[in-house]
Amino acid sequence: MKNINLLFITSEADPFLKVGGLGDVSHALPKALKKIGVNVRVILPKNGNIPKEFTDKMKLVSTFTVPVGWRNQYAGLFHLEFEGIDFYFLDNEYYFKRHIPYGHYDDGEIFSFFCRGVLEAIKHIPNFTPDILHCNDWHTGMVPVFLKVFYKNNPKYKNIKTVFTIHNLRYQGVFSKDILCELLGLDDSYFSEDKLKFYDGISFMKGGLIYSDIVTTVSETYAKEITYPFYGEKLNGLIIQLGSKVHGIVNGIDYNLYDPRKDPKIYENFGLTTLKKKLKNKTELQKRLGLPIDENVMMVGLVSRLVSQKGLDLIKWVMDEILNINLQFVVLGTGDTQYQDLFNYYSYTHPDKISANITFSDELARKIYAACDVFLMPSLFEPCGIGQLIAMRYGAIPLVRETGGLKDTVTNFDPETKVGTGFVFQNYNAHDMLFKLEYVAKIFYEDKKSWTTLMKSCMKYDGDWKESAKKYKALYGGLL
Repeated sequence: MKNINLLFITSEADPFLKVGGLGDVSHALPKALKKIGVNVRVILPKNGNIPKEFTDKMKLVSTFTVPVGWRNQYAGLFHLEFEGIDFYFLDNEYYFKRHIPYGHYDDGEIFSFFCRGVLEAIKHIPNFTPDILHCNDWHTGMVPVFLKVFYKNNPKYKNIKTVFTIHNLRYQGVFSKDILCELLGLDDSYFSEDKLKFYDGISFMKGGLIYSDIVTTVSETYAKEITYPFYGEKLNGLIIQLGSKVHGIVNGIDYNLYDPRKDPKIYENFGLTTLKKKLKNKTELQKRLGLPIDENVMMVGLVSRLVSQKGLDLIKWVMDEILNINLQFVVLGTGDTQYQDLFNYYSYTHPDKISANITFSDELARKIYAACDVFLMPSLFEPCGIGQLIAMRYGAIPLVRETGGLKDTVTNFDPETKVGTGFVFQNYNAHDMLFKLEYVAKIFYEDKKSWTTLMKSCMKYDGDWKESAKKYKALYGGLL
């Protein structure tokens, strides 16, 4: 197989900019691909929230202009090598000097610029012509469209293939059809069902699905689920039409980054042979959060965006019953006001049972993974999920609903055979979740031998990127 030149295109990448799981993937997957011989570069916006410690080290590669409809906008291309990976940052302060990358009134214009800018930037990356453009989520959905419309006759671009990965089909980047000419520079023929039209608007996600050579999503189960109306977000018919063009490859995590044996952000390092040290993480976290100090109480963690997708309606429905169980509940995340208020209310009325931390903190998240006994993910749907993989790595047992990547990564524990890596319930039903949590508590308090076996099974689970990176490499190779 020839060497593969890959340009990985993303709107966020840890540690430069991270909003969700995409940031983790954009950091870890390129590293794993490079280890198996893929010549990978990463490009993302030079967002205003990237820490100064990184921007100070970036070097300007080139400046050029990017067509955005009838305009030509300035772009700068900066470079920084980090952990052996070449990262490129597309700069335009008007579009990117903002503290959050998404959710702006002009997202359509921002990512029209970014998608076209990435293709223009290829001319300026030294000694590198990509074979594959790997686009991620709707923010990059117009890259395959622009490639085929504006660059197909350019010798430098004519052999480039595209892979488009759906990280979450719910977020599609749908904008007014007015942007077709105004921002995208496309004529009205693209406002049709077989191109970019999505009801009365233009869908960036649909562009990525139709115009890319291969579509992937982040677990095998989610690839099947999105062919059904319930999960398909009104694109399930198109997903079915794409047929064998759609592949499911489960996400992994960076096992060097998430390693309880040497993680500097947790209170006490521990591993398979030093499991008792995990208890120090629980008691220290209890001190920090003002919870009663008790290493024997079952601690349940929830680190999540606080949105309905994450199954918070189930928790809301049976919150009083959950707090009747002998447990401590630690919540970390931000999101919809109703869920933030829910956890704030119960932390006020039950300060000895629940700690609500309505913020985002990687440092506190790691302390929760290291401290808690159970990690709760009752998601309505979950394309893959990263939290359950990190939890298992840190010996916290995932309690999940059987959907998407949760189904692919967590198997229900059988105390008779001692086989399994967590606890699973099937129906999206609050009492199914509650009864499972009560069952989990029973095993935690009454069958320590099984619990220890389960902890070890979780920590031995291989959720590294190694195998998934090989699958991506095989897909890339099949296109060349």
